[in-house]
Amino acid sequence: MDRLKQLESFVSVATRGSLTAAAKAENVAPAIMGRRIDALEERLGVKLLVRTTRRITLTHEGSAFLEDCQRLLVEFANAEASVSAGGVKASGHLRVTAPAGFGRRHVAPLVPRFHALHPEVRISLNLSDRVIDVAGEGYDCAVRVGDLPDSSLVSLRLADNRRRCVATPEFIRRHGAPRHPADLVRFACLTLSSDASQTRGWAFRLPPAPGAEGGEEVIHLRPSGPLDCTDGQVLHDWCLAGHGIAWRSNWEVEAEIDAGLLVPLLDDFAAPPNGVYAVFPQRKHLPLRVRLWLDFLKLQYGMPEYWGRRA
Repeated sequence: MDRLKQLESFVSVATRGSLTAAAKAENVAPAIMGRRIDALEERLGVKLLVRTTRRITLTHEGSAFLEDCQRLLVEFANAEASVSAGGVKASGHLRVTAPAGFGRRHVAPLVPRFHALHPEVRISLNLSDRVIDVAGEGYDCAVRVGDLPDSSLVSLRLADNRRRCVATPEFIRRHGAPRHPADLVRFACLTLSSDASQTRGWAFRLPPAPGAEGGEEVIHLRPSGPLDCTDGQVLHDWCLAGHGIAWRSNWEVEAEIDAGLLVPLLDDFAAPPNGVYAVFPQRKHLPLRVRLWLDFLKLQYGMPEYWGRRA
């Protein structure tokens, strides 16, 4: 059986959450999709999916393998396109969306540079903290930061995203500093409102208890305080004004930390980085303008100097 077809079938089933839906998309019987998954698991010697009569879920190994498969399939499609496209120039309308704060700093400045390389591509950039329905609203690509919700979209990891707690020196002088994530309950924390995209709370890594088996544990807390907002930039401004502790991405606070305006807190408990992703609808043949945009983002974000010395 074709190994590439097995990988494509695994990605299709995993992202759609159903053998039937994946089979319908490929116009084959569900039993065929099931045999492909069985063959893949047997070849790898590991269980990738837990299948019940009601739903399909990824195992831990399956979740990690899914990200690698999506990346490999995108790179394979790009390799084919680079040969088959020949001298064809990218053209048409490229519609991109990104979170407002990250988009202003790390997407918008790249758009004119991409256009200079591909002047026949018209580009529309939407900056919004609302989670856009990429396929339903006609977008070619979305840049997303943090944990990705389960969806039928294909994701391509572009960079790591690290988060840390910060406060002003004056706030720490007046209120002290937390020594453990559990201490945050005693402090004014500046949080995103419940209808914003940060749904899982603040993540921290805890070392194992003395004598306990297993490794470090990642926990998610939902601190509270007198102020919350749906806009991350407002939280950033409130933090700089000394109104509380904020949990922000390193790219948002690095300059203020270097300048001494903000102080990092609880760095010993910092969770592993999540990601900056490009997500896009699953298509057999992505338009050349989309493939080139994905390659351009991955190249830019993949350069260590892009993020500075703290990246």
